[in-house]
Amino acid sequence: MIEMFQPDFMQRAFLAAVLVGVTAPSIGIYLVQRRQALMGDGIGHVALTGVGLGFLFQANPMWTAVLVCVLGAVVMELVRARGNQRGDIALAMLFYGGMAGGKLLVSMSSQSGAGSLESYLWGSILFVSPGDLAVIGLLAAVVVAVTVGLRRQLFAVCQDEEFARVTGLPVRVLNLLIAVMAAVTVTVAMRVVGLLLVSALMVVPVAAAQQLTRSFAATQATAIGVGVVTALFGVGTSYQADLPSGPTIVFLAILTFALFSAIAAPLARWRHRVESGHGPAVCDVALPGGEAAPGRAPGAAPGASGAPAAGAGGPVSPGPEPAPRGQEPVRAGSGPAADRPPTGEPPSGESLSSRGLAQ
Repeated sequence: MIEMFQPDFMQRAFLAAVLVGVTAPSIGIYLVQRRQALMGDGIGHVALTGVGLGFLFQANPMWTAVLVCVLGAVVMELVRARGNQRGDIALAMLFYGGMAGGKLLVSMSSQSGAGSLESYLWGSILFVSPGDLAVIGLLAAVVVAVTVGLRRQLFAVCQDEEFARVTGLPVRVLNLLIAVMAAVTVTVAMRVVGLLLVSALMVVPVAAAQQLTRSFAATQATAIGVGVVTALFGVGTSYQADLPSGPTIVFLAILTFALFSAIAAPLARWRHRVESGHGPAVCDVALPGGEAAPGRAPGAAPGASGAPAAGAGGPVSPGPEPAPRGQEPVRAGSGPAADRPPTGEPPSGESLSSRGLAQ
């Protein structure tokens, strides 16, 4: 186990996995909030053209992918903002054109080996160079600084654009910022997870965290934790079992989502019991048969409410106790109770809570 951390490429792979595990859920939570969970998948298609340009011009594919991804993300956001009915067709052409162009450019370059392209599509821990790690660290720092530093503003835009616009927030700028950060995240994660699966690491940890948490801050923190843990275990498993790192990480993330979904319902019931306090129900009127006396829980002994019961040696109260302030007293029906016929219906003066408890 310890020997796994000794090779230099594995040390770089684990560092890159931590950066990807933090970055992807940080921006993914905003995409899920906006119901744009598949936006990362579309940007991944466009990023392939950037990789092809890097191969063609003998440049670092990560930088060329950043430029192409940012341009594609801006176009996607502008199409979305226009609300054009034919916008989905434009986005489809952008996605598929990006993948087709990337494949053509890679074929035209001198580095047209299938192994090089495969590492960008599915991720590979063997190809994380020191230069790639430096780029990943720089871009990850930018994404985390924006998504955490502007958390309130970005959340307001994702939750309700009209409300954010009324409050004076620059909605268009913030929407473009989310799109650009998503594009940068795709570039950060493509060496570890792969372009075809990067969207999964942006969405699945967030979906898993939503099963257990109820606030935005808690969901974001839990999703980052899930992303880091699954990325580390995925890299380690891929090394031990000689598997591609991207599919291994995503599969572990999906297993985590299934586990959180299984314990979500019991956790919700436990929270409900804790919040309700398990306090005994208090009956507000006396019921026939002695189920409960005023101010006493059902099943309690006579005098348990603090007042002595009639016939138990204490003084008999001349009448019903006054109702607490702000509460309407329950009035008995006209005539003695003994003269009422046993019709099976509760007397008109009994409350609905008494009727339910009697049944």
